[in-house]
Amino acid sequence: MLKSVFKWYISTSLLIRLLGGFIIGSAIGSILWIISVHTGNPVAESLAPFISPFGSILINLLKMIVIPVIFFSLISGAASLPIKRFGKIGLKVIGWYLLCSFLAAILGALLALLINPGSSGNLEGWQKMIAALGIQPNDLLDTAPVHNRFSSILMNMFQNPFEALATNNFLAIITFSILFGLAIRIILESSEHNENHILRQLLQMIEAARDVIFKIVEWILEYSPIGVLALSISNFGLYGPNIAGPYVSVTLGVIGGILTMMFIVYPILLSIVTRQNPYRILRNMDEAIITAFITRSSAATLPVSLHTVQEKLRVRGELASFSLPLGATINMDGVCVHLPMFAVLAANMFHLPLTLPGLVLLVITTVLASIGAGGVPGGSIMLLFIILQTMGLDSSQIAVIVALAMGINPILDMFETSNNVTGDMVCTYAVAHNEDLID
Repeated sequence: MLKSVFKWYISTSLLIRLLGGFIIGSAIGSILWIISVHTGNPVAESLAPFISPFGSILINLLKMIVIPVIFFSLISGAASLPIKRFGKIGLKVIGWYLLCSFLAAILGALLALLINPGSSGNLEGWQKMIAALGIQPNDLLDTAPVHNRFSSILMNMFQNPFEALATNNFLAIITFSILFGLAIRIILESSEHNENHILRQLLQMIEAARDVIFKIVEWILEYSPIGVLALSISNFGLYGPNIAGPYVSVTLGVIGGILTMMFIVYPILLSIVTRQNPYRILRNMDEAIITAFITRSSAATLPVSLHTVQEKLRVRGELASFSLPLGATINMDGVCVHLPMFAVLAANMFHLPLTLPGLVLLVITTVLASIGAGGVPGGSIMLLFIILQTMGLDSSQIAVIVALAMGINPILDMFETSNNVTGDMVCTYAVAHNEDLID
């Protein structure tokens, strides 16, 4: 019997399991909340110590894997850039990716300020969630100082890499990983044969380590529906249907921002660069966009993206074979729309001031963090740790936001990945058209 249930669980689509876990958990949690309200018996609080640990395990697993994913993905992605061969073209590709990421992050921040998710949140309710996650909360309003944050963040980008790994300094890890990967590529293109052989072996080891980490991510994703179920029961059971407000506003905000990027921002950029009908170009990308929506993985969609760009858009293989894999690693426009929404939600929940310098730093940090998303399903959840830590939130506050994000991440992830893959193909086509690399 158990064997049949396990076989059915594994054979069912991960997306269906995640959505099922969220819907069932939300329904059970809401029922427990209604019973608690009408009977005066805190059923949800009594059951929380037995249910919430399964959600805490998922959060801890993500925290365990986030640094290795970023570290190995960024080194591998940076080292894949053929600097000598492409030079100017490579810089154009990277520049385009950064431009689109900044536009997406700015759009996400503006939409977040407009929607203002969580502005009516009750701090007492969020404190209950923290207790349910098994964390001893400190004073939730005791946040990091806001003065001189720019200088401290700038200094934190350049730190002893071993200290950064030990202390979870994500910005320093991102900076070092990119520099390390670029250094490998530069030496590979300028050194003698023997040294080349050793460095290629090093790069192969890094890529092998990245693949091993991605396999662990797959295992974590297999467990994630159980964690989402537990988190949903705890969240809705302790806070009730009131929690649906931030969920709905964040979901609509992120999806609205992503659709704006895909059907307004990208077409404007394409029309400026190519002087062609941008929607005709996007229509030729439909197969890869749909695949990204279903798989929720830029890396898994890469073969379809390569086929689409080379066969339908007629981009030469030497550009597509370097631009698209690099984009699957470092270009995450959908994530850049997503992260500011949860940052503003956190600021409203914990009464953090949203100043103009703080918003500028949020946009910059979002772009830097998105570079390490890794092209795997749920990568944006891992990056929340970077954004929230940079905002000055403590571990208990971060746990609350991540727990909330896990509930709706399956829905958002589908749209985000479609945005990411579309951005990769738009960049590749625009650069190919500009450099006359279209057959």
